[in-house]
Amino acid sequence: MNPHRISSQQGVTLIEVLIALLVLSIGLLGLAGLQAVSLQHNHNAHLRSQATNLSYDILDRMRANRTNALQGAYTSAALDTTISCNPTLAPTGNLAARDLAQWRNQVACQLAEGAGAISAINNGTVTITLCWRERVPEAAEDDDEDSANGIPDLCLDAGLMGFSYTARL
Repeated sequence: MNPHRISSQQGVTLIEVLIALLVLSIGLLGLAGLQAVSLQHNHNAHLRSQATNLSYDILDRMRANRTNALQGAYTSAALDTTISCNPTLAPTGNLAARDLAQWRNQVACQLAEGAGAISAINNGTVTITLCWRERVPEAAEDDDEDSANGIPDLCLDAGLMGFSYTARL
């Protein structure tokens, strides 16, 4: 055996192991990033589900009090983003006023910076608009053109995500 040949091979295995660790660590960082994005999208989906349930809730309340709803007692075209969650809310007034106060409180409690508006009823059709703050990756915040598709102007003006739900009473 040639002693020079063995000495020239020393440390090669160590370099291979270090390169393998580098590749593995880059892969694990990619998986961690993927998990973080997945959690953001999962939370956003949860908020959209809550918004859908809240729109059904006020619509059911309006159907239960149909006469007053058709007279415009539930109409609130302005988007009030200043309402904060109050777990001990005890609304007063007529049924429509209590329903609206409870619904707005639920919107504020269940949606991040949540706010809602109910359009005037036209031929028995009502539009419920809900807006909220979503967790958005920084790269997506700059993309206004694509993110504005389908979001009501009320929400866009407040810098929020949202949707409108139109249904018949």
